[in-house]
Amino acid sequence: MFGMGLSEIFLIAIVAVLFLGPDKLPETMVQIAKFFRSVKGTVNSAKATLEEEMKFSELKESALNYKKELTEASAELERMTNVTEIGSELNVIKNDLDLSTVASSAPSAPKEPEVITFTPKPKEIKPVEEKTDV
Repeated sequence: MFGMGLSEIFLIAIVAVLFLGPDKLPETMVQIAKFFRSVKGTVNSAKATLEEEMKFSELKESALNYKKELTEASAELERMTNVTEIGSELNVIKNDLDLSTVASSAPSAPKEPEVITFTPKPKEIKPVEEKTDV
């Protein structure tokens, strides 16, 4: 702890007993322990706050990325569903259809029916065999 060895801790304990005396030493040790505990609590609190801030900044960055993706997707969707463009394309298609129906509705010369003729195939006559009873 704090980079001190066992011999250094014994030296500090001996000096503390000499300067404080055996009656004030326990009270002083309790105060020192409380001080170290409060310092440790403060350090842990600062560490937790820093971690929360880091987490919050990561969440904020993530939210900004999602927002950017959503705005890009929204712009793409808006571009794809532009009503005026679709309306003009539909008008072009309608005009093409109108022209094709006008062209197809023009009377054309009636077609003459096709005449199909069949030539009959001559039948072969086979001689009849006589049956004999033996």
